[in-house]
Amino acid sequence: MAKCKTDCIERPLSLAFQKLGSVVGRYPYVFLLLPLCAAAALGAGFIFLQEREANDIEEQFTPVNGPAKLERAIVEKNFPPSEEFSQLRLTSDGTYASLIITGLHGENVLTEAAFNDILELDRQVKNISTGNTFENLCAKTKGNCMSNLILDIINYNATEIISSAITYPMNNGTFLGPSIGGVELKPDSSEISSAKAVRLFYFLDQEKTMENSEWLDGFLKLLSSYTKQKTVHVSYFTSISRQHEFENNSDSVIPLFSVTYFLAITISILSCLRLDCVRTKVWVAAFGVVSAGLAVLASFGLLLFCGMPFAMTVATAPFLILGVGVDDMFIMISCWQKTEVDKAFELRLAETYKEAGVSITITTLTDVLAFYIGLLTPFRSVQSFCMYTSTALLFCYIFNITFFGACLAFNGRRERSNRHWLTCMRVPEASGDGKGCCVGGAFDENTRKEFEMPVDSFFKNYYGPFLTRVWVKVLVCLIYAGYLAVSIYGCFQIQEGLDLKHLAADGSYVGDYYDNEDEFFSDFGPNVMLVIKDEHFQYWNPTARKSLDSCLEHFQNLTMADPDIPPISWLHVYVQFGLNAGFDVDNEAQFKSHLTAFLNYSGFSQDVNFTNNHIHASRMFVQTVDIRTAIDEKNMLNAFREIAGECGKLQTPVDLIVYHPAFIYFDQYAVIITNTVQNIVVATCAMLVISLLLIPNPLCSLWVTFAIASVIVGVAGFMALWDVSLDSVSMINLVICIGFSVDFSAHISYAFVSSEESSVNDKATDAITKLGYPIVQGAVSTIAGVVVLAAAKSYIFRTFFKIMFLVILFGAVHGITFIPVFLTFLGTCGQTCSNSRDENEENLRRGTNEPQAGTDMSNSYTRQVEAHIDPDCY
Repeated sequence: MAKCKTDCIERPLSLAFQKLGSVVGRYPYVFLLLPLCAAAALGAGFIFLQEREANDIEEQFTPVNGPAKLERAIVEKNFPPSEEFSQLRLTSDGTYASLIITGLHGENVLTEAAFNDILELDRQVKNISTGNTFENLCAKTKGNCMSNLILDIINYNATEIISSAITYPMNNGTFLGPSIGGVELKPDSSEISSAKAVRLFYFLDQEKTMENSEWLDGFLKLLSSYTKQKTVHVSYFTSISRQHEFENNSDSVIPLFSVTYFLAITISILSCLRLDCVRTKVWVAAFGVVSAGLAVLASFGLLLFCGMPFAMTVATAPFLILGVGVDDMFIMISCWQKTEVDKAFELRLAETYKEAGVSITITTLTDVLAFYIGLLTPFRSVQSFCMYTSTALLFCYIFNITFFGACLAFNGRRERSNRHWLTCMRVPEASGDGKGCCVGGAFDENTRKEFEMPVDSFFKNYYGPFLTRVWVKVLVCLIYAGYLAVSIYGCFQIQEGLDLKHLAADGSYVGDYYDNEDEFFSDFGPNVMLVIKDEHFQYWNPTARKSLDSCLEHFQNLTMADPDIPPISWLHVYVQFGLNAGFDVDNEAQFKSHLTAFLNYSGFSQDVNFTNNHIHASRMFVQTVDIRTAIDEKNMLNAFREIAGECGKLQTPVDLIVYHPAFIYFDQYAVIITNTVQNIVVATCAMLVISLLLIPNPLCSLWVTFAIASVIVGVAGFMALWDVSLDSVSMINLVICIGFSVDFSAHISYAFVSSEESSVNDKATDAITKLGYPIVQGAVSTIAGVVVLAAAKSYIFRTFFKIMFLVILFGAVHGITFIPVFLTFLGTCGQTCSNSRDENEENLRRGTNEPQAGTDMSNSYTRQVEAHIDPDCY
């Protein structure tokens, strides 16, 4: 007789679970108390939560070994901080406060009334005193605090804004791009006629860390209570704002935990509720949710004990764990309800474990493996989330087969004694359909099993036959074609990268500042640093200088470089200085002998590392323009690095790197797609191996691959249409896609190919009957676990909800609609696996020589293992 599959792993694994179920049924108190004690002991690890928190934005949301971090190290090594402050030459964002002042209703801000308010605000900021004044803390140049160019131009006199002829973007040799925004010029002139925004910076000495923090807090306090003016609108920001607002994000989620658990318990109870006061599973459903909560407590506590960093992204994990844990609970309850009610509860639990064990093992392995593969990503936030979530899923699995199994055993003992679910008092046994408020314990006299749930009957009698009609199949194919078309279109609309303003909560002053910055100050991008790190570069050699000039010309010719603002080059100025001074810049000795004096005189002393009569490194700057979107940032970064690489291939190579503090965050664009694809491919291959080992059927493997690809394409496409970018946060969720795609697809296709029905339509109906309700239960419970995140004020948590919603929705639709229909087109193995299966099942159902509670069950195990394993719960 032809066999459709092999089960060399499935059969012994089922036998092992059967034996475990018997042990749990015999000693339920042990398996109830041990997990509780373990959860309490490991949960003590939460005392380390505060010191394990890792919320540094750069550390968590930028690539671990991003090129820009290595470039920054080179810059900091060759150009240590100087006493003379220069914003242009900062290797980090610096320590500062900033204001963007705009005219009300988009009006011109370059008016005397507006500048009266601006000057008053500037005075108040400089008068902030928190034990130290701004004058004592400010970053200084030539002994004076770094000033704001626009205020210097008008000599701090509001009336001069009308009479001053200000040219843009260069005004008397100073660059005004970061200071004035929304500029309109006079016809055929570079003189400003109006502007919509003015930006002020207040830089502090970075070495005075503690004092700076206090002053910046005072600045935020002042601006948060600043009285709205009649002429201008003020948005504000500090170098610590983004970090503070990000750390406060988790506070908005904590109240949602209680709502989530209430929803989960409510949905679980409602989905398991029966009118029969004995057969209802109220307490079992409630303790299933408790089991998931204990798993989170124990797993998180263990990792905190081990010193694992706790990133803010991990705060979303309990919502997911709750949904997945409840899903496994539904599978176990479903399998329990398929056992014969008049058997000993130990045997019922053993049969439940035999049928459910492999199923929840498959789902756990696929989900856990998908998350552990996520550790390959170069983002700390993703690594932290994947480690906590995968470990929690393992604990959830362990608690399900121990703690929840014990709860199921106690419930079985109650049902065996025909006791009321609430009072635990014995009630009269029901007869017939079991209707009546004072009776309970009804079951189907023919099958000796509990009556089917009404939803099961719906899938069997209505939905399955409806789905297998020819015209419905055609409609399903058309719907799928539309789904695929929209998804593919959406994939081409995906935006890359994490916008830093999304790390702050909705309504935060940070978002207002970023919005104004994007609107008014995006005409000019970063002033990119070009660092020549070759110690042997001969600056005095005309051929070498020609190669360097050619290299600079390549940078200047880029579309994102400003053609009207020449590069800031100390070498060009020095060569001109040499010509004017009458010394030979082509002679090494003369070149070096005058260099120190020139650098000190010209203000380029921070741009050349000239020590021991040797130039170790030098730097120049190129101004960029029109860097407005994430795509612009990505293209700029790639273009500058590409030109830098080409400069190293010239006849006289110029070994240089490009750097700007913003490149630390732009690096995510270089790795986000490749790492996402890498994780998806590796995880998909791992899922196929698991499916072949535990549900070894080539057709199942084919549909696992199809479902993973289809769901991922759908989620990626629709998330782009739902205003979600591809970043380190959404990458987490795309990894989740893989595990949940397998959960839904592998079981429905396996149930199809294992069905004893003769026609493909009947096989599809049979598979839907067995799995329709569990899929719906699992989908609803998982969505219920994350739905409250839709109300969060944080982009991170809302993004998690959006993608999880898409994952579960598309996964469930594939499982109960698309895949059953497609399977009817391709057929199955073609033959029934074993004609003797019905006879084996019938012998097993009759329970010949069935042991009673507490007796040796080895003979029963042998008979059951010899029977073909029933796939009802897969």
